[in-house]
Amino acid sequence: MASLYDRYVLPHLIRCACGGRPIMRQRKKIVPRASGRVLEIGIGGGLNLNFYDPAQVESVTGVDPSPELCAMAEQAPRAKGLPVAIRTAAGESLPFDDRSFDTVLATYTLCSVKAVERVLAEARRVLRPGGTFLFCEHGLSPDGDVARWQRRIDPVWKHIAGNCHLSRPVAKTIAANGFAIADVDTMYLPKTPRFAGWNEWGSARVV
Repeated sequence: MASLYDRYVLPHLIRCACGGRPIMRQRKKIVPRASGRVLEIGIGGGLNLNFYDPAQVESVTGVDPSPELCAMAEQAPRAKGLPVAIRTAAGESLPFDDRSFDTVLATYTLCSVKAVERVLAEARRVLRPGGTFLFCEHGLSPDGDVARWQRRIDPVWKHIAGNCHLSRPVAKTIAANGFAIADVDTMYLPKTPRFAGWNEWGSARVV
């Protein structure tokens, strides 16, 4: 059962933290690349909805395990004419048929899921042949001194930040779980502590 903190405090903290200007700029880099039938894993408060292009997106289905965040997503601004459906569900067990989507999107989600490998397996399952997995995530820095601090902070960080992990590799994990990376860009987010600021974004296809 979710605690009072998880139900009433954490959703607002997550939406605030994930809606900062540097992160919103990152979202704007990747979300417009989605096309066709789109599944967004970890839709959170719906912060991506305004960045989809209705001219190339048939529909967006968003899932999140938090009913509170799903309620926020229902009210979030979105592009005019964009069909959106929100469902309370975990990425580890998606309630959709095989090969249901043309694009699967994950932004600032893989850091906090309970089982990354299972989520990626589900993403592969629901993608149609030739479909695209789009990602934009923070994770393990390639710089040794930063990575050491990430690992030191992680045990405390994940307890106060909704299971968010600082030291999960991004593209490396995606590539190790049945995807071929098509393109990836990296950077430290500006005006962000380096231990939380390493970002990787790009696309992948099922091997």
